[in-house]
Amino acid sequence: MQNEVVSREEWLEARRALLAKEKEATRLRDSVNAARLALPWVKVDKDYVFETPEGRKSLADLFDGRSQLVIYHFMLGPDWDAGCTGCSFLSDHVDGALPHLNHHDVTWVAVSRAPLDKIAAYKQRMGWKFPWVSSFGNDFNFDYHVSFSPEDLAKDKVFYNFTPMPPADANDELPGLSAFYRNDNKGEVFHTYSSYARGPEELIGTLMILDRAPKGRNEDSTMNFVRRHDEYEEAAKAPSCCH
Repeated sequence: MQNEVVSREEWLEARRALLAKEKEATRLRDSVNAARLALPWVKVDKDYVFETPEGRKSLADLFDGRSQLVIYHFMLGPDWDAGCTGCSFLSDHVDGALPHLNHHDVTWVAVSRAPLDKIAAYKQRMGWKFPWVSSFGNDFNFDYHVSFSPEDLAKDKVFYNFTPMPPADANDELPGLSAFYRNDNKGEVFHTYSSYARGPEELIGTLMILDRAPKGRNEDSTMNFVRRHDEYEEAAKAPSCCH
């Protein structure tokens, strides 16, 4: 289906109307960002120990000498054969950002409940370089509401995205992103922010580009077109008028 075709003058009028909405959305985003920065913090008193390629590390150790830590809760459970397709899609956008984040006092780390050897194998398959550690031996994923035990899923509700939801809408692993701050003077760690479901979507640059393409995301359901980057067909099919 093709959009209406109009004169350049009519197009400019429509584009200026859209520009007004885009500017409104930008101002709203600025307001949301300011409110995010103003959120109160929660001190992390629990001792979490993660398995890493360099040995066992605490949550404070994961900061790697910086004051800010962003953790991506990557869906890769202990018995999973491969990482979540959507999490993999987002993670394809991370490595290029690492130098910029690190030089702006931010450390990025992915955390999954899968054992370290399974994480390492999938990381090698995908060709990623960002730090990725295992929380298999601690409660981190459960405490931050991205992992659910069989007992959790047998209850009437599970807590995800700050809301009770039916277990039928959940999974043993779900995606999310959490941010932390470390106080240099006392070494205290604070939880400052978390986001779940489609919350981290703005990190996926491919979607932002597609939103500006003529067909947009061209999806039947959220990201149903996405595959792991080594699972796409080598040659793109020719466009079909019936597709």
